[in-house]
This record gives sequence, structure tokens and C-alpha cells, in this order.
Amino acid sequence: MHILVVHDYGPLGKVLLERLRETHLLVSDPASADLSGLDHWIPEDTDLIVNALWQADPELAEGDPDGTKTAVFSLPVAMAEYAREHGMALFQLSSCYVFDGRKQSGYITSNPGQPVNELGNWQWECEQALRGLLPRHIILRTGWSLGRFIRKVHESTRAGEVLALPGRWVGQPVAVRDLARVMTAVMLQLDCGAEVWGTYQYAGAEEISLYELGLAIAGLPGIPEGMRVVDQVPAWANLEPMNTTMICTKIRNTFGIKPLPWRSWLVEELDMLKQAEGEEAAVLVR
Repeated sequence: MHILVVHDYGPLGKVLLERLRETHLLVSDPASADLSGLDHWIPEDTDLIVNALWQADPELAEGDPDGTKTAVFSLPVAMAEYAREHGMALFQLSSCYVFDGRKQSGYITSNPGQPVNELGNWQWECEQALRGLLPRHIILRTGWSLGRFIRKVHESTRAGEVLALPGRWVGQPVAVRDLARVMTAVMLQLDCGAEVWGTYQYAGAEEISLYELGLAIAGLPGIPEGMRVVDQVPAWANLEPMNTTMICTKIRNTFGIKPLPWRSWLVEELDMLKQAEGEEAAVLVR
């Protein structure tokens, strides 16, 4: 199977390509996409387009609504239309932000989306469009980006600030390498001819509150001592559904993929953040 991975040089794209190159799958990896010229960067022999542009930060989305619409809705829909016309399939990432957080228990894949922020709105619109456009699709909803909250703790530490995180907001983090593991496992089974198209959910094992997650990150080696995390509701919390816990039994029953503890990825995720910052600093120096 020939796979095209669309990415933005971000952590997920890099790690996913590393994993895929250890398999027997044929991989192409354009790092940019032009909606007006899909023929120029999608090889004719592509079987599966994998969109590894992982959008999991509602704060960034609110700050750039036009860019969010393009990345989260317009680009995937254009790729789905192209895939339908050329007999290809599409692997698209979504997130827990398609839900409003009012449910008292975990969300299952068949629960309808009721987003409360810009990111979730376009992800839900994208999901709906893909279901109508392209039967041969995989939509994978993810939990919180673990790296996003490590970054919050890290930035607060450097600024000497107290970090407010709400104790009543609960969910499940996902690490980049864990997500790449899951995506690779799905692709390998699709390569074996499995006709298991549809919507799936994946998040790390163990539900936790944002406040408790902040405490776990603050205790990591490499985070200076004295970092203060308080149980308070920050202004950006209005973008966060209070409950983003997802039931992930469908992906386990279909692909045999079990959720791994997100805590086991904490140190590695912090190291990836520092490495990315170092690379950005080197570019600025040049």
C-alpha cells in the first residue's frame, strides 16, 4: 500500500514518518499542501492519504479562525473529494473537542458532536462532510494533546507565573509517540485488506483533571522546583468542555489497539518540546 502523509514538520509528522519507514509500506511525505494543485503533490499510485496535521489546541484556533477553517475543514474536504475521484482512501484526525462536555459519562463514537469552540466546530463539520463524501475513510478522534499542557507548565515556569488549571475539567491526554503508534497500527491492518472504515476514538489510559495533570507535569525531572499549579478556572477554560473523556473500546475491538498509560510518555514528551525549542532557536540564530 502506498501512503501519502501530509504534515507540517511538527512532532507528529516526524514521529509518524519514522515509524512508517520501519514498515513495508511505501511512504510519500509532502510537508505542505496547496488546495489549488492537489494533482501536483498527490502521487497517482497513492492508496491512502494520511492527514497528520494534528489540530488539538482550541486557543490557537480561536486566534486564527480563517486559518483553522482552512486546515481543519477545507483541506481535508478537498483531499476527500480528490480521493473519491481517484479511488483513494483518507485517514483524518479529529478530537474530543467535537463534544460539548455536558455528558456525565464517557463519549462513544456514535454520540453526536455539539462543539463549543472554533476548533471543535470545524472538526465536526469536517467529520460530517467526510461521511457523506467518501465511504472509505478513517476518522480518529483524539483526547487532549499532552504536549499542549506540558508547554503551558513549561512556559509558566520560565515566566515565574502561577499556573491556574481547573480541577473539575476532566479528560485523557494523548502523547505524540502513542498517537503515531496507533495510527501506524491502523494503517498496517488496512494494508492487509481490512474493510473497517468509519469513526474511532483514542486517548491515553486514565482519566484525569486538568489540575491533576498540571501537578503531574510540574513534578517531572527538568521542570524547576517551586512551580505552582493552583486549582482555579482560567479565562481560556471557556473553550474547554468540562468532560472530554472518550470510550475507546471500538478501536480495541476492531484493531486490537489498547490504550497505553499517558504517564509513561511524560518525560519523552517534555524532551520533544525542549528539542523543538532548540531547533526553533537555531533557526532564529541563522
